[in-house]
Amino acid sequence: MVTSRQNWAQRVSLAAEVGQRLLDRGQTLSTAESCTGGGIGYVITEVAGSSGWFNGGLITYTNALKQQWLEVPESVLRTQGAVSRECVEAMAMGACKAASSDWGLAVSGVAGPGGGTADKPVGLVWMAIASEQQVDSFAERFEGDREAVRLGTIDCILQRLLKKLQD
Repeated sequence: MVTSRQNWAQRVSLAAEVGQRLLDRGQTLSTAESCTGGGIGYVITEVAGSSGWFNGGLITYTNALKQQWLEVPESVLRTQGAVSRECVEAMAMGACKAASSDWGLAVSGVAGPGGGTADKPVGLVWMAIASEQQVDSFAERFEGDREAVRLGTIDCILQRLLKKLQD
C-alpha cells in the first residue's frame, strides 16, 4: 500500500521540492480540495517552513461550499457536476482569489467505494492548476481503494505542479 513511511517521506520530499521552486520564484500556493479532504494541505504542511509559500487551503466537500467559498457557478455544478473540468478550473481560480495566491490547486473526484456512475466511475478525479497566466485541467483514473485514489491524487497534482514550476 502507498502509505508506507518510505512513500510518505517521498511525498513530503515532493512537497518540499514544490515549495523550494515557489520560494525561488517568490510565489505562493493555495489549495481547494474535495475528494482528498485536506490531504494535499497536510502533506504540504509537513514541510518545515511551508508557511513561507503555502497560504492555505479550503476543503469544499459540498457543492454549497464550492459555490460560497470558491465562487463555482451554480450552473456549472448543475450541468457538469462537481467532478468535472469546469468545476475544478473554477475551484483552482477561486483558491487563488480566496487566499491571494499566485498558484491554486483543485481536486474533485469519486474516491469510492461507492458513488461512481458509468460517466464518472470510482477512481475518476479531475484536477486543475491555476496561475495568473492560465488554468490547466486534467483527469486521471486511479485504481485501488479510497485511500489509494486519494494518495494517487495528491502525488499526481504535486508532480504536475512541480513540472510546471520547472518549465
